[in-house]
Amino acid sequence: MPESATYPAFPVLMPVYSRTDLWFERGEGVWLWDEKGDRYLDCVGGVAVTSLGHANPRIAGALCEQARKLWTVSNVFYTRAAEILAQRLVDLSFADTVFFQNSGVEAWECGVKVIRRHFSSIGKPERYRIITFQGCFHGRSMTAIAASKAEKMVKGFGPLLDGFDVVPWADIDAVRDAVTEHTAAVCIEPVLGEGGIKVASVSFLRSLRDLCDEKGILLYYDEIQCGMGRTGKLFAHEWSGVKPDIMCLAKGLGNGFPVGACLATAHAARGMTAGSHGSTFGGNPLAAVVGNEVLSIMTEPGFLDEVARKGEHFASLLDEITARFPEVFAERRGIGFMQGLRCVPPFADVITGLRRNGLLAIGAEENMVRLLPPLVITGDEIDQAAAIIEKTAAAMTG
Repeated sequence: MPESATYPAFPVLMPVYSRTDLWFERGEGVWLWDEKGDRYLDCVGGVAVTSLGHANPRIAGALCEQARKLWTVSNVFYTRAAEILAQRLVDLSFADTVFFQNSGVEAWECGVKVIRRHFSSIGKPERYRIITFQGCFHGRSMTAIAASKAEKMVKGFGPLLDGFDVVPWADIDAVRDAVTEHTAAVCIEPVLGEGGIKVASVSFLRSLRDLCDEKGILLYYDEIQCGMGRTGKLFAHEWSGVKPDIMCLAKGLGNGFPVGACLATAHAARGMTAGSHGSTFGGNPLAAVVGNEVLSIMTEPGFLDEVARKGEHFASLLDEITARFPEVFAERRGIGFMQGLRCVPPFADVITGLRRNGLLAIGAEENMVRLLPPLVITGDEIDQAAAIIEKTAAAMTG
């Protein structure tokens, strides 16, 4: 462009978000306060991130203690906190090995590399394609948008990376038909988040596992949003008992501190040898001590049982509201504290009404309002959230 060209005023933060005009300055538990001092019950939680609440004192204490000792070293050296966190994740899961990153999409991309490297290592590099599902969301990298192929994510970013075949959600026949001699894996979110809060059935996940075993391909779970206690179990797939070969985690693992993890069996990860992958900041001591404290809290006796119990209570209240206000809510979906209300009016109108009444929510596909409160929400706070949702629905029908 010529030097004389002029441009309209452009914000200092690149305008890729349609941001709500709220400026938050502090949080505690399930509550957020803006600069005006107004308080909001947070059912966004950083989009399923602050599972143990804002400014959790135990996590803050662990972070501050580590910050006074060591922040980061190169991953060419060991650090005790990362080794401990990896061992704990292995002990709590199907996995034999873990690689740490800084975000969910990085963890997901690591899983894609594990898949491709696996088949390359066994002399089958032609097997590189991954089957994904309509409505999936694995992040915003070029690889992740190629896996989704949703128009809103891919428009203007072509040509897309080849290697992904998208099939209808939870359709085992469509999955079977999509498998070719080039297929390497199937990737699914056990609970679809951005795509509309859809819970994969036990029978479907079992069929998927059987199909992968039959065809000699890998099963890859994305539990970035639905994992880490969100459903009432540490990992969402535990409800089905159907184990994957690879799984990615993030969000709730750091309770707001950036950390992601790719977990895999030794069989799946056989190709991940020295030099095949890396991360400058992945698994740094700050992130690792936070992840360890999160796990310590979530694995305390009774914690997840209480999450499941409270999640059922929340769901029952949402069912009652849905039945009472069919002009506003057509359906409730979800499990635990990963709940969605399919709206009759535009979901943005409902979210605006909730916000005016002091509750924060976020949208999803299929005209859904997503409700993702911290897992530490109390029974009284659940009742407050339900009361705000009911008040909002009543105002919209008045």
